[in-house]
Amino acid sequence: MATLTVAQTADERPRAQRIDRRPRVTRIGVVTTVRQSLIMALRGLLTFKRSPQLLYDAALLPIVGPVLFGNIFGTAIAGSVHAYLPTLIPGVLVQIVLTASVATGVQLCEDIRSGVQDRFASMPMARLAPIIGALTAGVTRYAIAATTVVIVGFAMGYRPAHPWGLIGSALLVVGVTAALSWIFAAVGVTMSKPTAVQGISALILMLFTFASNALVPTAAMPNWLRHVSDVNPVSHLVSAVRTLADDGRFGSDAVWSVVGALVVLLVFAPVTMRALRPR
Repeated sequence: MATLTVAQTADERPRAQRIDRRPRVTRIGVVTTVRQSLIMALRGLLTFKRSPQLLYDAALLPIVGPVLFGNIFGTAIAGSVHAYLPTLIPGVLVQIVLTASVATGVQLCEDIRSGVQDRFASMPMARLAPIIGALTAGVTRYAIAATTVVIVGFAMGYRPAHPWGLIGSALLVVGVTAALSWIFAAVGVTMSKPTAVQGISALILMLFTFASNALVPTAAMPNWLRHVSDVNPVSHLVSAVRTLADDGRFGSDAVWSVVGALVVLLVFAPVTMRALRPR
């Protein structure tokens, strides 16, 4: 009888459950990805609110740039600062807004170094969300920079034939820069230190902005540099701004600028995500 009781007790003991050690794959839909990206963009905006000094360059450089370049190049190129403004303001608008996009790559590099990106990767979150959120928050910087350049241009005496065309061109520059910022995002997730990101990004900006028609007419350039400027996407964007401000029309340069921005987006978005995956 005792033997039977022991046997029954042994049978009644709970059996150890098998643990499924296969990794679970969380599939996240498009709607959820968009919602999570907006949440990450809100995180970036809150960062600006808590640390307003992150926006100082986007607010101050658009003031210093036009005044400095106007007084340096104005008399030499156009005879006076006022005569140089139709060349200067569209060029500086593109140059300074592009410069503001470098901070996005630096911020991504800092997130990776501090381990924030690893915490995001451990959450049930779309891999695209932190990147898209950071780039979306960066649009705030571009908008501040573009608005300030336009205001400073009017304060310096710039009077385009189509003021609304200039405002529309500022929106075009912000949109194109949002796509081009994927280049600096790729640099940010590839480099190991923020200072390296700043250095490489500054080199890229120097090559594209100064080898263009942003500050000087191409007629004043050597032949080889003129050919480089003619195929430079920054030159097309600057020409698009001037056409909108002077003629009020969306010309072929604007079309090429949009097409170039889409090409950069299609190329560098996958490159950025592939470089981020091993992290």
